Amino acid sequence: MTRRNPVGAHIRTPGGLARGGLAYADALGAEVVQVFVGNPRGWAASPGDPAQDEAFRAGCAERGLSVFVHSPYLVNFGSPTPTTLEGSRRIVRHNLERAAQIGARGVVVHTGSAVDGTPRDAALRQVREAVLPLLDELGDDAPDLLLEPTAGQGQSLCALAADLGPYLDALDRHPRVGLCLDTCHAFAAGHDLAARGGAARLLDEVVAVAGPGRLRLVHANDSKDVCGAAKDRHERIGAGHIGEAPFRALLRHPATRGVPFVLETPGEQAENAADVALLKSLRR
Repeated sequence: MTRRNPVGAHIRTPGGLARGGLAYADALGAEVVQVFVGNPRGWAASPGDPAQDEAFRAGCAERGLSVFVHSPYLVNFGSPTPTTLEGSRRIVRHNLERAAQIGARGVVVHTGSAVDGTPRDAALRQVREAVLPLLDELGDDAPDLLLEPTAGQGQSLCALAADLGPYLDALDRHPRVGLCLDTCHAFAAGHDLAARGGAARLLDEVVAVAGPGRLRLVHANDSKDVCGAAKDRHERIGAGHIGEAPFRALLRHPATRGVPFVLETPGEQAENAADVALLKSLRR
C-alpha cells in the first residue's frame, strides 16, 4: 500500500547494515530508514561489506522500506579551510556512491556555514564550485543530494526558509538537489511551528522559495529549546517546545504528500519505537 507519508527513523546498525539494521528497523515498525555508511564524525571512507550491502538492499526491498543516507557532520562546503573543503568533496562523493550501492533514494548534507568572517557571497560561490561537479556526476539511478538547513548557529549559510533561495540559486536549482527539512532546526532558526498555523506557514514559504516538489524528506524532531534559540538539541515528539499538534499539521499539508518522515529523536529502542508509533497515529 502506498502511504501518504512513510514514517521511520535513523536506525542503529550494530553488526552491519543487514545484520543489525534490519532487525532494528523491524523492532521500530519503520516504513523508511536513514543510516550512516561510515563514521559520522570522521573523514574515513568506509568501503562497506558487499554481502551486507546486498542483504540490506534486498531486505529493504522485501519490506518496502525507503532508504536515506546521512553524510558525516564534518561536511562544510562553505569552509575556507582547504582540508575541510577537500574532505567534504571526497566524503560526499563517497557517500553518494555507497548510497547507490544500498539502493538509497538520497544523501542528506548539512548546508554548512561561512567561517572566520568569510563573506556569505564568497562562501556560496565556494559551495557552487564544490557541489555542482558532484551533481553533474550523478547517473539516472543515483540518489539525490538533499540539503538540510541548519539551526542558525554561527555563520549559517542556510537556516531560515528564505535562505533557501540564494543557496539553490548558487547551485542553478539543479534538478538533483532536494531538501531535507529538520523541524528542530527550523524551530531553532526562528520558524515558530508551535504557533497557530506555524507549520503551514513554514511549508508554504518553503514551497514559495524552493518550488514545488523540492521537499523530499522531513527529519521529525521536537526541540529541547525555545523558538529562535539557534540550538540543535532534539527532543522526543511532544516532549519539547514544538509539541504534538504541529506534526499532525505537517503530515497533512499538501507539500508533504508522499514525503517520508524520519525521526532523529533521543532514547533507546523502546523510546524510538514509541515515537514512530506516535507519528503514525498523528498521520491517521
